[in-house]
Amino acid sequence: MGQPLANRLAEYSCRLTFEDLPAEAVHETKRRFIDSLATAVGAMDADAYAIAKRCALRVQGVPAISMVGGGKSSVEWATFINGLLIRYLDYNDTYLSLEPAHPSDNLSAILAVGELAGATGKELIAATVLAYEIQCRLCDAASLRKHGFDHVTYGAISSSIAACKLLKLDAAKTTHAIGLAGVANVALRQTRSGELSMWKGCAFANAARNGVFAALLAAEGMTGPAPIFEGEVGIMKLLTGPFDLKELGGDGRPFMINRTYIKFWPAEYHSQSAIDAALQLRPQIGDISKIASIDIHTFDAAVDIIGKDPEKWRPKTRETADHSLPYCTAVALADGDVTLAQFEPERFTDPALLDLVAKVEVHRDADLSRRYPKGIPNRITVTTEDGQKFVKEVEFPRGHAENPMTDEEVERKFRTLVEPRYGKEKAQAILAACWELDKLANARDLVQLLD
Repeated sequence: MGQPLANRLAEYSCRLTFEDLPAEAVHETKRRFIDSLATAVGAMDADAYAIAKRCALRVQGVPAISMVGGGKSSVEWATFINGLLIRYLDYNDTYLSLEPAHPSDNLSAILAVGELAGATGKELIAATVLAYEIQCRLCDAASLRKHGFDHVTYGAISSSIAACKLLKLDAAKTTHAIGLAGVANVALRQTRSGELSMWKGCAFANAARNGVFAALLAAEGMTGPAPIFEGEVGIMKLLTGPFDLKELGGDGRPFMINRTYIKFWPAEYHSQSAIDAALQLRPQIGDISKIASIDIHTFDAAVDIIGKDPEKWRPKTRETADHSLPYCTAVALADGDVTLAQFEPERFTDPALLDLVAKVEVHRDADLSRRYPKGIPNRITVTTEDGQKFVKEVEFPRGHAENPMTDEEVERKFRTLVEPRYGKEKAQAILAACWELDKLANARDLVQLLD
C-alpha cells in the first residue's frame, strides 16, 4: 500500500497557505462568508436554535468562544450553534457529485476554532478553501448515500482538518485527528428520509463539533486509529468501497470552492431547477386554479432524495417542505416566488395549496439522470383543464457554477436576511468585514459583529 490517504490529506493541509491561493478562490471565499452569515441570521427564529442555545449556554468554555447570534460557550458548542444556524434554512451553498454536500457547513468550525486560535482573516480563508477542497474531493471519490450513510460523515473529516490547520498542528497530529474524526462520526441517512425533523438542519453541526473535538484531542497528543480510510475495517471497507482521490487544488490546479453553488432559493438544491422552471412557466399559465396536472421529469437523485416519500406531498414540518420536489414546484407556481414565507406552517398546510401539490407527479427520466451531476435538469409540464400544455426545462438554475450569482445578487440575498434583524448600518458593517476578510486581524472581531 502506498501513502495512506489520511497522511496525504494531512501533509496537504500543512503545505497550503493563503499565498498559494489564486484571487478567484479568495474572492469566492469572501462570497461564501457573506452567504453563510446571511443564512445563519435568517435562521435565528428557529425553534431548534433556541433549544440548542439553551444547552450551549449551560457550558462554560476556557477560553469562552463567541457564538453567532450572541453568547459564549465552549469551542465545541460554539461550533454546533454556528453550524445549526448556517444550515438550518437549507439556504447555504451546495456541491453535487457522487455524494452531495453543503461545504459552507465547515465554516461553523472555522469561525469557532478561528477565534480560539486568534486566527487572522487570511488564515480563515486558507482554512475555508482547504475544507471545501477536502470535502468536495471526497464527494467526487465515493458515494455515502447509496450505502445508507449521510454526507455529514465526510464533514467530520473536513471540519477536523480545517480545525487542525487553524491550530497549526503538524502533519502527524493532523493525521491522528483525521483518524479520530473518521472512526467515531458515521452518520445514518435516516436523517433525510420520510418526515424530516429538526435534526436535518443539525446533523452537520454535530459532525463539525465532533471534528473540532478530534482536533483538540490530537493537539494534546491523543492518537487515532489508522489507516482510517484503507484499513481492514476502515471507511473504504465498511462505508464506500475502494476509491482514489483526485489531485488536490494548487500548483496551477483550480480549487473546488469555485466549482460549488450558491442557492438562489431556500430549498433543497435538487429542486432549484424545478423552481426556476415553474417560475418561468407561471406567466404563461395564467389562472393557476385551472391547472389539471403537473408532471415533473427529473433525475434519479432528485426522486430518491426529495421526490418519492408520501410525506413530500403533504409536508407537516418545514424540514419536509423544503425537501419536497412536489411542494417546492407547486408553491412556486402558486405564489410566483419561493422565499422563507413559503416554508411557514400556515403556508405548507394550506388546503388549497395542498390540492395543487396533489396534482404533481414525479417521473424518473433516464436521459436527465445521465446529465446529473454536471447539471440538475428538471422538466416541468403543466396541463390545464382545457388541454393546453406548458413545458419548461432548466438544467443550470441561478446560482449554479454554470450560472453563478453576481456579487450584487449575493449582497441582495444577504441584506434581505440580515437587515430585518440587525438594521442597515450593522448589516453593512458585517458585509464590509466579509469583503475585507483578508485584512481581518482576529476571527473574534467578525463573529462578535453578529452578537
